[in-house]
Amino acid sequence: MKEPITGYHKDEEDDWVAELACGHHQHVRHNPPWMLRPWGITSEGRKSHLGKKLDCKKCDRGEPKDYEVPCQE
Repeated sequence: MKEPITGYHKDEEDDWVAELACGHHQHVRHNPPWMLRPWGITSEGRKSHLGKKLDCKKCDRGEPKDYEVPCQE
């Protein structure tokens, strides 16, 4: 299921995580060649993707919402 990005926060390992409208979280790592997300590296790139949709596997599996975190960006 595609869900829009509503914000971002960093996890305990200092990696950026997208907060989705459905209440789930998803890492937005740029880790070539497996994950190509250069937009996740910079503040401008992340801001440019607010509202864009990511495929939420947690929704597909019917998982409960992730814990609440304060938006860091």
